[in-house]
Amino acid sequence: MHAPILPGQTIGIMGSGQLGRMLALCARRMGYRVHVFSPKSATPAGELANLEVAAEYDDADAVDRFARGVNVLTFEFENIPSATVARCEALTLVRPAGRVLHIAQERLREKEFLREAGLPLPEFREVNQATELESALAELGTPAVLKAASFGYDGKGQRRLEAGDDLAGVWKHFAGSRAVLEAFVPFRMELSVVVARGADGEVETYPVCENIHRHHILDFTVAPARIDAATAEKARALARDTARAFDLVGLIGVEMFLLGDGRLLINEIAPRPHNSGHFTFGACVTSQFEQQLRAVCGLPLGDTSLLRPAVMANLLGDLWEKGEPDWAAALRDPSVKLHLYDKAEPRPGRKMGHLVVLADDVETALTAARRARERLVGGR
Repeated sequence: MHAPILPGQTIGIMGSGQLGRMLALCARRMGYRVHVFSPKSATPAGELANLEVAAEYDDADAVDRFARGVNVLTFEFENIPSATVARCEALTLVRPAGRVLHIAQERLREKEFLREAGLPLPEFREVNQATELESALAELGTPAVLKAASFGYDGKGQRRLEAGDDLAGVWKHFAGSRAVLEAFVPFRMELSVVVARGADGEVETYPVCENIHRHHILDFTVAPARIDAATAEKARALARDTARAFDLVGLIGVEMFLLGDGRLLINEIAPRPHNSGHFTFGACVTSQFEQQLRAVCGLPLGDTSLLRPAVMANLLGDLWEKGEPDWAAALRDPSVKLHLYDKAEPRPGRKMGHLVVLADDVETALTAARRARERLVGGR
């Protein structure tokens, strides 16, 4: 067992986007030094760091110097080369462990791991060529969803297949890499649970979230989810089982499908703070970012209680299409909290920030979040 990493020591973050930025905010508030490593400079996380290193992830010398300069290394996204993580593990404490990131980096590895752990998920088949796609589709039926095994998020690298589709034509967009064909799940609701597990095995779950997507990108998160208490407890238990299966030290977001018959199936996992957990920054006693810090530093986990019902609304670059959004208009409602990520270039579909609204009930919060976001562009 490692001694706790205490304030005054140095946290290393691989990756430098908005998740790293919010982790850095918590770390600086608690008295830690923060070093950030990514291929870019002047990044959202780097702007708040004591040291920002801009180098490629396969730059062995830069990686070694970075790892030697931190007391614990963690991640804001999982697609760091395995060789890079292995170099870091030889030089410093890495949480979550490299094996966790390796599993999460590829959908097929992730699904095979979850299946072997006995956790529920949709039926799937590995696909490496067009003929395998045909046979897999014959087994799973239509509709089905074809997903690239690597580097897919926010709906990228995915294609829904229907009976009669030109499979040879579809495969041209996936050829050259492994893919996964998943049976389509007629879910009633998409849920997620952020769960933390400490170095001593302590586990804490956040309230179950209901996620509403638009164009495959998270649009709103409703907390707590509009489900009954028994279903919520099943979702939390499934998230705890997932964290334990990975022997996780850190934070993991577990995305789930809620079926009409009450069953829960795991869709995806992310061993880091999760977009659907952004509401915790202001709506919970301990944010998911502070919890990540506590877990990787070997400190006791914080209270995850929800202070009030909350809704998070993502702010995408589309809102900048006709100029700077009207922030004052959105903030006319005193219940609205604004979080911007300090990204220089707004692009359609790019996550630029989010709003969080707290209210006495989720319906009121959801209505207020919708209206606040509409007011950002309402005057044009």
